Amino acid sequence: MATKKPENLSFEQALEELSLIVTEMEQGELSLEQSLKQFERGIALAGASSSKLQQAEQKVAILMGNDSQSPLTNFDNDLE
Repeated sequence: MATKKPENLSFEQALEELSLIVTEMEQGELSLEQSLKQFERGIALAGASSSKLQQAEQKVAILMGNDSQSPLTNFDNDLE
């Protein structure tokens, strides 16, 4: 099965995969090369998840009208 790009996964899917990567790495059975590859994937998943979370927080703030002091950034609704 092809691995999806982190930005194409849902927030929940990214967190689930990140959790699996952490578990694999904690077991200590991966080679150095495999560990580095998984670490790189984990960083990408964490970044994509953080971005999605920030967008969700901004959307809630906009909907609630409570965040008028914060600078707004582009909101991409297609990431759902």
